[in-house]
Amino acid sequence: MVDPLNAWWGQQLVLCDWAFEPDPCAVKPSLAASRLEELGVPDRGELGWRLIEAFVSDHLAPARQLHALELLALAAAAAWLSVQRARAWMVQLADRIHAQHAGLEDWLQALRRARGAEGWARGDLGFVDACEALATLESEGDGVTWALLGNCLEAEPRAEPPWSSLPGQRVWRLRAAFAPPLCLPPRQELDWPDVDGWLKQEWQVEDRAALIQTLLWLAGQGDRYGWDLDAIRLVEHTPQERTAWLDGLGEGLAYGQTLMRFLEKGEPLEWAAWDWLRLVDLAYAGWCMEWLSEEEAQAFAAHGADLLGRRYSDWIAVVQAYQRGRSLFEGRDNMADIQNDWALLLHSPASPWQETLQTLLDEETREASRRAMHDRRRDPRHWVLALASLRAPELLQRQWLDLPPDAAQRSEASQYLRDILGIHPQEGIAGLARFWLPAQAHHLNQLAADASHGALPSPVTPLGRASQPAVEQREALKGCVRHAATIHMGEKYAFYLQMALDSGEFEPQRLEPLIAALRSVLCHFYPFPRRLLDAWACWDKTLPELDDQGNPIPSLEKDILWHRDDPGSPFHWLDWQVASSHWQEPAPRPSLSKFTALSLAGPLNANVWSEPWPESEREAQGIREWIDGHYGLHGPGELQEFLEFLREAGDRQDYQINYAPYTLNVKRLEAEIAILESDDCSEEERHHLLRLKRVRDNEADCNEVDMAAWDVAQLVDLAIAGRQLAWLDQPRFESLLDAALALAERHYAGWQDYARGLYAGFAFFMGETEERDMFLQGFRDSLVAWLCAAPPLAGPWASLDFPGARPRHWAPLHIDILPGDQRRLH
Repeated sequence: MVDPLNAWWGQQLVLCDWAFEPDPCAVKPSLAASRLEELGVPDRGELGWRLIEAFVSDHLAPARQLHALELLALAAAAAWLSVQRARAWMVQLADRIHAQHAGLEDWLQALRRARGAEGWARGDLGFVDACEALATLESEGDGVTWALLGNCLEAEPRAEPPWSSLPGQRVWRLRAAFAPPLCLPPRQELDWPDVDGWLKQEWQVEDRAALIQTLLWLAGQGDRYGWDLDAIRLVEHTPQERTAWLDGLGEGLAYGQTLMRFLEKGEPLEWAAWDWLRLVDLAYAGWCMEWLSEEEAQAFAAHGADLLGRRYSDWIAVVQAYQRGRSLFEGRDNMADIQNDWALLLHSPASPWQETLQTLLDEETREASRRAMHDRRRDPRHWVLALASLRAPELLQRQWLDLPPDAAQRSEASQYLRDILGIHPQEGIAGLARFWLPAQAHHLNQLAADASHGALPSPVTPLGRASQPAVEQREALKGCVRHAATIHMGEKYAFYLQMALDSGEFEPQRLEPLIAALRSVLCHFYPFPRRLLDAWACWDKTLPELDDQGNPIPSLEKDILWHRDDPGSPFHWLDWQVASSHWQEPAPRPSLSKFTALSLAGPLNANVWSEPWPESEREAQGIREWIDGHYGLHGPGELQEFLEFLREAGDRQDYQINYAPYTLNVKRLEAEIAILESDDCSEEERHHLLRLKRVRDNEADCNEVDMAAWDVAQLVDLAIAGRQLAWLDQPRFESLLDAALALAERHYAGWQDYARGLYAGFAFFMGETEERDMFLQGFRDSLVAWLCAAPPLAGPWASLDFPGARPRHWAPLHIDILPGDQRRLH
């Protein structure tokens, strides 16, 4: 029995120079494929465009509709479309044709007008004959009349829409920005025959690994990252600075001029759709190449849809954003071409974009894609990669861990570890422990709490006044009071770990516990990405780093806030494991009392922000040379003997026995000085003479202040060195710290008195040197900075209660503080 709708379809093909056939799809597949090629339809993507175009209402519509009926018959015959799918399209076209035209003659007249408007020969006898043949078929009852067509259409059960509405497959409608996806799953030979060449030429992608890396890059950074940051900075620039920026772009000048044009005409500076639509397209390409499974490709496409849905309210907003991105990429303003470029998708009744943007994702597909993206970054190494990428944005291009760094990156990482950090592979991972600085976070949090309550120490001290810029930086810490400071040192630690990974000189399995611990502690202090990124931005802005010349390095604040606000940033897709207990750190956290004891060394050496541990042999060699050069000590026994001397007597006893009595007999002092000056002095006598003169002049108030701080500071400094050399075990080391605390508490009431005593001892016992004045001024300035926390990281005295003194600090708001006496506020 002849199907009337198929018969009507066959009748219309008579107008395309076909012989009448009640089954329009009964064409040899090879002939159908050849005819499609002749008609300029090499793949199903182009077929989709022709079908969408056929539903646009204008004076050319009849010709396009007839052409679409022919293409559908050929596509079904060539097995490009199933007969059912082709018929569904045909029914919709037939319905539209029947609704727009009163009868056959009206339809034929419309076809003649459309053919003429397209430049076809109006006197085309073949077409005229075809029209007469079609009219004859209808009038003689051998065809389907116009009235019968209407009845058939009303009785036809409506099939599924031409575009898949299955859960999970609606996301592929986004791919229509490049070519409409007529059928799923795709077949490379029918949907994208040259996809492999396109991937190589446009993306330099030649395998699955490179494809996944590029997909993750588009989702997490893409072109928008650099463009966004350029735009943010240009908004703040003066006209002169903008001109200078353009002049420095070189080959990127066209891009810069386009961005400047957007800025000048008030165009919204937003283009993320450029990355996220291409993410869907690239996922489709990977599916075509069978580099991605259907599940993987759908997860990436759904991720793109998810990101687009978060950023844009409708298709117009998506199109405008994509067009801006395309403009920047091509270096020319394409915004005036939106109507021409996107009219079909935005306005055709058959467009896959007739469904709203927000309905592309069902909840199950959205959640599946989010799980998939989290799974992609479940390895803790992604934490290190994401954190380190703020200092080296090129790291974001390596978002798949299965792709190792190249030789140049390995060499650069190795050089950084050796030359900047002083870490060598033969030391193992132990050298990395010294860069975890929990006491620094405690110090900063305490300063921020005190600053917010106006409780920071005075910038004026007995040893001088802190510089105004340093005081202003210290006062600015009150703006960070709501943000835990662990990220300030944690992000640097992540960068060091990334360099260790990239160097290839450390066993990855030995680095893994440190990486997992870093994730653990950051999740503990920052339960979600925004909390961490807000804290990072605040502290980075408040505490800028300095370059080798002492100039502030530009803050990472804008980069950090970009990651906070971009929903595709890797930070939002890390494995955020928040646990109230059982968290760990890459290195031990000293107690508050131990940190106070370590800080008694003051500026004699580098700040001690963490528990000291035995160092590598290479580091130990330098420490041994220092101890030998300054103290003449050559082993554990000699060190421990000298530490006992410092604790029991020290240089303070030398002053009391050999110099203090002279303060009671000035004439004797002068006589002693005269005797020593009248004859050649040995080196020992020369030191004695210099100290007598300092007593005479009361230099650095040596006759008025207690210089026990000099012994206490040396005791702690040498104890730390002994622990680093493994000349002291942990119990012995801690007993020496306790002794130092007790000495300080017995001799002084607070940090200012301690600083005066330390300065006096440093000045009194210093040997003869031409740089004495410079050394004294530098030490004095350091003591002022330690007392005032100006700059904040000079030293921790301002954040610590002096041993035995009453607590005077405000309680920090955060838990990243050192454990201490429960009776104290901190």
